[in-house]
Amino acid sequence: MKRSKHSVLIQAILVVALASASEPFMRAADAETAQGVLAVQIRSQGLVCDKPQQATRDAKLSKPDYDVWVLKCENATYRLGRYPNLPLNIEKLSYNGAADRKK
Repeated sequence: MKRSKHSVLIQAILVVALASASEPFMRAADAETAQGVLAVQIRSQGLVCDKPQQATRDAKLSKPDYDVWVLKCENATYRLGRYPNLPLNIEKLSYNGAADRKK
């Protein structure tokens, strides 16, 4: 079956357009995944992370094979150091929750 040059060109343009349009959505999905994964890891180490809101990688403190992230939760903000296949190094930066203010 022969395809016309126009249909091949149109298909190529559509593929490029869809790929470039989906890039911001992919970044948003990656960010949501990062905050969810980090929140689960914090909880597995016995800390509380209610409603993770934002995860930001700290490029200045990160090194090869050691990522540093700042995770904002509803109740607290944490700095997380992460070596592959090891538990997180966790530093609590601030308390945001009402329960924490009472203590």
